[in-house]
This record gives sequence, structure tokens and C-alpha cells, in this order.
Amino acid sequence: MVQRLDCRIIKFLCRHCAAFSFCREVVKLAATRLIALHKNKGKSVAACLKSRTDYAQNPDKTQQGELVSSYECSPLTVDEEFMLSKRQYELVTGRRQKSDVIAYQIRQSFKPGEITAEEANKVGYELAMRFTKGKYAFIVATHTDREHIHNHIIYNSTALDSTRKFRDFLLSGLAVQRLSDLICLEHQLSVIEIKPYRERQKRTLYPPKESNRDRLCGVIDTILAEKPKDYEVFLQGLEQQGYEVKRGKYTSVKGARQKRFIRFRTLGAGYSEEELKAVISGEAEHHSRQKQKRIVPEQKFQMLVDIQAKLAEGKSMGYARWAKRYNLKEMSKTLIFLQENKIGSIEEMQERIDAATARYHELGDSIKATETRMTEIAVLRTHIVNYARTHPVYDAYRKAGYSKRFLDTHREEITLHKAAKTAFDEAGLKKLPKAKDLSIEYAELLKKKKEAYPDYRKARDEMQELMKAQKNVEMFFAEEKSTTEKEQAR
Repeated sequence: MVQRLDCRIIKFLCRHCAAFSFCREVVKLAATRLIALHKNKGKSVAACLKSRTDYAQNPDKTQQGELVSSYECSPLTVDEEFMLSKRQYELVTGRRQKSDVIAYQIRQSFKPGEITAEEANKVGYELAMRFTKGKYAFIVATHTDREHIHNHIIYNSTALDSTRKFRDFLLSGLAVQRLSDLICLEHQLSVIEIKPYRERQKRTLYPPKESNRDRLCGVIDTILAEKPKDYEVFLQGLEQQGYEVKRGKYTSVKGARQKRFIRFRTLGAGYSEEELKAVISGEAEHHSRQKQKRIVPEQKFQMLVDIQAKLAEGKSMGYARWAKRYNLKEMSKTLIFLQENKIGSIEEMQERIDAATARYHELGDSIKATETRMTEIAVLRTHIVNYARTHPVYDAYRKAGYSKRFLDTHREEITLHKAAKTAFDEAGLKKLPKAKDLSIEYAELLKKKKEAYPDYRKARDEMQELMKAQKNVEMFFAEEKSTTEKEQAR
């Protein structure tokens, strides 16, 4: 319900307020935006106020300050006066400001050529006065550096009487837009025309940006298509295309506007030095680089909703109507799944589930046994290394007559040696295996485990899909039976 309510609110705003419009329309009319100015991290409130007000009063944008007006403050000391009111607020109320909002800014833009800079400043002053009701100091700076004249209205977050803060209420931007439209109509200026959704200008879809690596791969494909004689001729072709080639252990190139070199071996399969040399010599065939799109596996069907249980929990009849439609869709998908897997009866489904479950557990047990053996090898290899490393120390300890002083000095080495010997005795090893042989066995087990995991996941997914289909079928027939009994009782 929350998501639907949000969608309704957004649609309402799109229909009734162009300030919240999501379409990309060209600015042909008065448009506004309300912005809360926050304190920057690492800066004081005074420094932040000065930087914001200085930008608004930029002489190059306001005709040397002629297009700046103010209310209850001086444009030259506006930041200091804002700070003074904030200090007085703390003294009067005894409260410190909790939020980092230091002021508010309204941006008001006009259609090019429709209004003069002086009139725009008056409209902005009237907007600020009527919106703040004369309770907050503000400045209005009109900028003429763009094609469209626009106002920067900055008003203090603290009231003139220093007893309250401005409260940024819900949909305050909408209120500013409505008030701006009203003032523009009074001054015979154009306002935002609300267009139906179908008539709005849609966003322009631009082609995806080509990366430096993609561009380099394209150049390599073009040079290889010309069949260069040898690898050196191939590199000369890259230099002719504007690339800087750095020869060495790993060949790397850099384009005209690139900051870093790119090694061939980092471009992916088919672009390493060995593969390129094999293609040039005619020993292999070159395959162009293709971007692999991530394929998200589509779930075939979902579990049905137990409508009666949900109603017992307090769900409404509207939810029940939705659940009935949802169950019909999911049951249709379940039926398609059963037909694709050629399952025609409950008995066949149970046989398939039993076989899939047995396969799943068999692969799982095999992987667990492999992991157990890999753990044993890792522990045994550690004990062998410790035993060989501490053997001279333990021999010296034994020759010293198991001296306590010697034990205190080399306690860590002797403890590791005894732990290794205990592990060998528990494993019943009369002859220690070589560490190299254990490493080879460990690598083979790791390879076997990695190869078994795809089959294990496939068996798990197959088992879960079959069990989910069985549950859906049982729930569907149980609900159908209940409905039939109710109709017969009537």
C-alpha cells in the first residue's frame, strides 16, 4: 500500500506541479526550485554563509552589484547579519541549532527575452517577501550570465525576532512554484503549461560511451584484419593510429588522451601478447572482443499464496482478490513446467523428486568428503612443516636430558614438535608423506571440488523446482476441493 500511495502522490504531482515534473522540457517559462543550504564539512557556518552569498552577489553576473536587492540586511554584510541573528537565537531561546541547515535558496528562472533584469529582480523580491511574509531577512541577486535571466534568493533560516527557525514544510517547493506562478500572472509573464504525459518530450537515449579498452580492441581488430607480417609491424600499426607503445616484459600502449598505459594481457581473452603473435603467425584465429551481458535467470514460477491463512491473519478481501489472480498465473506457469518436464501424474512427480533428492545428497556428500580430506591435508602439511622445523631443537632438548631450563627457553618449538608427533600417532602414520605429494593431492581435490559444484547447484535447483511444483499442485487441488464442497453444501 505504501508503494501504491507513493505512485499516486508522484502522479498527482506530475499532473499538477511542473516543479516535480520528470520530463525534460526546454525552459520557456518561469521555473522555481527551493534548496536548503547546508554547512559544509570542515568549514564554519560563517565561512559557508560567506561563500554562498558571495557567489550570489558575483559582480560579473549581477552587473557589478546593481541587480542585488535586500530586505532587513545589507548586501555587503549579509553573512555577518545572518550569523548575528543565529547567536541572538541561542541567547533568547537557550537552544542550539541541531540541523546543519544555515539558510535557504530559491532559484527562479524566466523565459529568455521575456523580462528585463530589473523587472526580474522586482519579481524575485516580491516572491521572497510574500513567501517569507516579511519575517526573515533575504537578498535577491539577479544573474544575467546565461541565456535565461534567473534570480538567486537567499533568506536566513532564523527569523528576524530570533525566536524561531524556518520550518521547511512538506511540499514547500510546490508552494513556491504556485506563488511564483501567481506573481508571474500578475506581471503578465508566462507560467508553466501542464502537458499530458503523452505529449511530454521524452528523454534522449544516447549510445553507451566507448571505453579506452574497447576502442583499443577495435583498433587491434582493424590492424589484424590487414594481416601484418610480424609482431613488430603490428606495433608500428598501433603507433600510426596515435598510440604510444612501451616495449618490455609486458607490451603496453597509451592513447592520445589516456593517463595510463594498458597492457595487452589485461584486455581479455584473445588479446594477450602470446595470442596476438599466434594470430599474426597464422597458428590461431582471432575472435573480436564482445561485451558479455549479464543474464539474470528468470524464475519459472513461485509458490502459491495460502489465501485462507492470510485472511485468518487479518488480510482484506482486496488482498484475497489479488491472491486469486496471482495463484492462477503461478499455477499456469507450474503447468507449463510440468509439461516441459513430461510429468503427467503425481506418482511420476514423486519419482522425479526422489531421484533429484538422491542426486543432490550424493553430490553434497561427495563435496563434503572432498572438503574433509582437503582440511586433513592442510593440517597434516602444517604439522609436517612444524615437525621438520623444530626437529633440531627437540633433539637438543633430548640430549640435554629434558632440562627444564632448556624447556623454558624453547617452549614454543618443543610444544609444536610434540603436537605434530601426537597428530602423526593418531593418524597411524609410520612414514611421513612428502609435502610435495600432499600439495599435488590438495590441488587435485580442489579441482575436483570446483568441477562438482555446477552439477551440485543444478541438482539443487532441479530438486527445489520439483518440490515447489508438487507443493503448488497439492495446494491447488486442496483449494479446488474446498470450493467444490462449499458449492455442494449450498
